This record gives sequence, structure tokens and C-alpha cells, in this order.
Amino acid sequence: MSLALRYNGEVINGDAMQLYSGLPIITNKITVEERKGVPHHLLGCIDFGEPTWVVGTFVKRALSVIDEIRSRGKLPILVGGTHYYTQSLLFRDRLAETEEDGKDVDEKQDEEQGPLDNLEDTYPILKEPTEKLLEKLQEIDPVMAARWHPNDRRKIQRSIEIYLQTGRRASDIYAEQRLASASGADSSSEESDLRFPTLLFWIHAETETLRTRLDSRVDKMLDRGLLDEVRQLHKYATEQSGSGQPVDESRGIWVSIGFKEFKAYITALESGTASEQDLQVLRDEAIERTKIATRQYAKRQTRWIRLKLLHALQSQTPTSQSGLSETAAKLYLLDGTSVPEFEQKVLSPAGDITQAFLSGSIMPDPKDLSAAATEHLSVKSDENTIGSPQSWVIRKCDLCGVTCATEKQWEAHARSRAHRRLVSKKRKLGEGAENVEVEIEKGAE
Repeated sequence: MSLALRYNGEVINGDAMQLYSGLPIITNKITVEERKGVPHHLLGCIDFGEPTWVVGTFVKRALSVIDEIRSRGKLPILVGGTHYYTQSLLFRDRLAETEEDGKDVDEKQDEEQGPLDNLEDTYPILKEPTEKLLEKLQEIDPVMAARWHPNDRRKIQRSIEIYLQTGRRASDIYAEQRLASASGADSSSEESDLRFPTLLFWIHAETETLRTRLDSRVDKMLDRGLLDEVRQLHKYATEQSGSGQPVDESRGIWVSIGFKEFKAYITALESGTASEQDLQVLRDEAIERTKIATRQYAKRQTRWIRLKLLHALQSQTPTSQSGLSETAAKLYLLDGTSVPEFEQKVLSPAGDITQAFLSGSIMPDPKDLSAAATEHLSVKSDENTIGSPQSWVIRKCDLCGVTCATEKQWEAHARSRAHRRLVSKKRKLGEGAENVEVEIEKGAE
């Protein structure tokens, strides 16, 4: 809001949950008062009975909004929470852009009618249970099938979508990208370049401070009426089920943090059969689960920035003297750990950097902005970045019944207390635990 007011900007929502109308507390929408008259786009534009937009739909709509904002001489400001959306918008991505290909879409469709047809309407196989999807993926792309956890429906489904939309296996496409990247060739021409000159800000907070803030945020959501929105969603789902049209609670607004965690409590509360003590236990458990889920989501967002966005930015141009690529040098970490210093460490430098960016002036080195920037603005390697297909092997611990999708997960499981307890128990019973433990340790290597 500070930048929008100072530089004549308009805001574009990049959060998948905030696309939904109503439900301002669960989705954490900015209030009308907080907007201070600044136009906000793609905010509350679909009904919560509708599925979330596929990324191609979001990109298409957002690009249209950006063009419209620019036509009026205003500055587009994308505010994101769903990094898959925002990164697909910032970079030209052939896979995202072909998600709408082949659909019979009326180009004159009213924007207020909601999203374009969902991919599942075009490809009914995507509606199948996860185990059926995995069987299909094993048939068309065994490399990717071996990469994903058997329960990771989203990734399995996405790999099938790529094949259905492009006629090519996702593993082949990724292999070509890796080969071109290793050879220094331009593997994608315009397909993976930034669409337009972009300045990125990452407002960061140190882990313990962030944890406290996130827990407090959940408490504030409850005080503001979170449970009323959970009841609203629960009532809608119950009515739909009663009419023979049950909602798919594995996607869309139904996976928003807060609904699924409180569902058991609301169900028990409305049944009228649970005791006050049982209700309090369910409520306390729901609060704790919501706080845990919020912290986990924040952690995943941070990992996305460090492991995916930084890598994508670094690959755009030759490396500069600062150690980052020229494009990545436009990503600035602002240390928001201290609230009393927010003006000094966030608002003021953001304003100055934006001014330099818009005027074409020399911009500071991102790593020099703070100690936190120096620490975090370095490209990290990780098991989740695209690597050799031969390393993408699913492994299962028969002793614990746990399936691990990455070597890091496998290693962590081998070290876990629960696994070691079972190994010890098996050893005492003389049931061949030694072989299981050796197998796990070899996998961890």
C-alpha cells in the first residue's frame, strides 16, 4: 500500500484463496478501509462453490489486468501468496500457457461469469482417485511416477496434465531443460524469460519472530469471527451433499487453512450431542492444528523463494560482480523482523529502490541491504530442484509403512525416533530387524 500510494500503483491479487468472494477472515483479505482507495484486482472474483483457477487461467486474466492498468499510466503491483501463480505470471512458461489450449471458449465471455472451464471437464481422467491417476502416470511417464509420493495427488495430476496438454512426457521436457541449461544454451527462448522488467520485494522475518506472529495471527482470526466463516462453508457443503452434489473438499477454498482444521469441532458442535469437555478438547486441537498448518505453509513459501524463485532468476542472465545474476539483482529482501524498525528497514528502502528502478538509476546490491539479505539471497541446492531422473526414486520402509519421495526424506525417516523404536523392538523379538536397518541406512547414504 505504501508503494501503491507513492507511485500511483494498483494492486493485483496473486493469492489463490483470495480469489474467492466473501470469507475475508479465512483468506486474510485486505479490508476496504486498508485499501485507502487504491484499486485491487482479481480479489473476491469467484464464488466459493467454484474450483480454483488453473495457473493458465490466472496468468491469462492477470496479464489482461496488467495491460489495462498500464493503459491508464498506472503501476501494476502484484501481491502474492500462491508462488506457483506469481512465478508463472512473471516468467513465460509454455506449460502454463497451454493449459487453456484446445478448449472451446467463447472469447466474448463475460469476465464476471467466473473462471474458464476446468481442466477436469476437458480431461475427465483427472477426476479419478489418486491411485488410478498414479496407475495412468506409470503407464505414460514412469519416470515421473517414480518421482512423486503415491499420495501426492497434485503433483501426479500435474504430470498427467502436462502429457495431455502437450502430447509429451513431463520427464522428457524437464530433461531437455536440464540439458540445455548445462550446455549454456537458450533452451526456451521466450518460454522461461521474465515477461517484463520486474522488481521483487521479499519481506522477511526471522524464524522465531515469524512463528510468534503466525500463532498470534490465528488467535486474531478467531477473535474476528473465523468460526462463523467455517460454519458458513460447512453449511454450504452440507446443503450441496444433501442435494446430491457433494463438494470436493480436496481442492479450492476447502483446503484453506482454518476450514479443514475446525471441521470436526463445528460438526460436533452442531450435532448437539458432544459434551462441553469434548467440545473444548476438539476446539483446542483445531486451534493447534491451524497454527501448525500456518507455520508449515509459511515455511513452504520461504523454501519456494529460496529454492525455485532464486534459481529461476539466476538462470536469466550472466552473473554480475555481486554474485547474483543481473535479473536476480532485482530481488530485494527487506528485513521485517522488528516492528518498531519497519519504517526504517522496510518502507524507506523499498521506496528508494522502487524510485531507482522506475527512473533507471543505479540500484544497490541486494546482498548489501542487511545481514538477513546477505544470508538468504544465495541460491541453494535442494532435493526438490530438478535433478537427474535417475535420482528420482520412491522408497518405502516396510517396517514402518512410510513412503519417502526424496533422499532427504528417507534419511530423516531413518534417523527418526519412531523408526528406531520399531527397529529396536523387532531386534528384541528376533524378527530380522538387522536387515531392515541396514537397508534403511544404505538408502540414507
